[in-house]
Amino acid sequence: MRGSQGGELALSYVWQRRVERWKGMLRGIFGGDGGEQQRRPQICPACGSLVGINATRCHVCGTNLRFSLAALSKKFSGVFGEHEAPVTSFLLIANFVMLGVSWLAFTAAGKGGGLTILWGLSGEPQYRLGASLGFPIFVQNEWWRLVTAMFLHGGLIHIGFNMMALMQFGPAIEELYGSARYLFIFIFTGAFGFLASAFTGHFSLGASGGLLGLVGVMLAVTSKRGGAYMHDLRSRLISSVVILFVLGFSGFMAMDNWAHGGGLLAGFVLGKIFADRQPTTPGEKRKAYVLGWLAGIVVVASFALMLFHYRDPTPWQRQQGSAAHVNQCVSSVSATRHSSRNDSCTL
Repeated sequence: MRGSQGGELALSYVWQRRVERWKGMLRGIFGGDGGEQQRRPQICPACGSLVGINATRCHVCGTNLRFSLAALSKKFSGVFGEHEAPVTSFLLIANFVMLGVSWLAFTAAGKGGGLTILWGLSGEPQYRLGASLGFPIFVQNEWWRLVTAMFLHGGLIHIGFNMMALMQFGPAIEELYGSARYLFIFIFTGAFGFLASAFTGHFSLGASGGLLGLVGVMLAVTSKRGGAYMHDLRSRLISSVVILFVLGFSGFMAMDNWAHGGGLLAGFVLGKIFADRQPTTPGEKRKAYVLGWLAGIVVVASFALMLFHYRDPTPWQRQQGSAAHVNQCVSSVSATRHSSRNDSCTL
């Protein structure tokens, strides 16, 4: 890295640690030994016990140190920093990447000019990228939209508000529950919110369903703990939620109250079910890793299905095609002649 005078600038300490962590993660995944790097005793990712340098399985809990869910989770979390809210960082990056993809899709369709990037990314390109809508979800069984929709936004203003909320709530909840359960909470509550929204026929997108899920979890935590601080936090959260729903029902801003309410309810229920602490025993950690990997696999599979169906006809195109077919049949009947095509005209 070079400065303005042509000399080389050293990376900051934080970036040096991050680069070394990435190198170590890649060495671990691809089996490298790190050259001259001195090997050190390992820590079991499941129970935290100290194990030997050459050990492949923990002598306390029996976890495989190379191929278990715990080991893989530890390796991949190192990409974003093991102690720096890795899932929150992943969600932040993924949402901004999808915003860029959305804008490119609108630009390719000739609709990306002007101030569209601010609050105008809504329409057919977003539908193709996986926005939530009742007809394709319930009729065409495109359930993957419940997941992909939470990574799409209507513009910079939309994503700006949502990502500020994510950075406000996300790291604290990730620290409280652990990265694996936190990812499951966000994906599950966001998908449940879009399920409620799709059931009412809304065309919807955005991370706010999952964010309200995080708020619901915090409300559940504050209801299980006493003290003046928890009471004050609960009061502030309830006030914020009330204001949000008042704005939504007033029509002042385009908000999906059904997605918000569904995410809030799902988060509150999960907050009541989950213990409000990180998993401690090997069994608890194993269950948490299963939930986290399940959520991650669902996200990857949903985006794979979105790409597979990207060029499918939209419901509007199908309606236009049906209308053209009906008009052709009416014309044929009016002319008292049979259509020369092999079409089936049922009026």
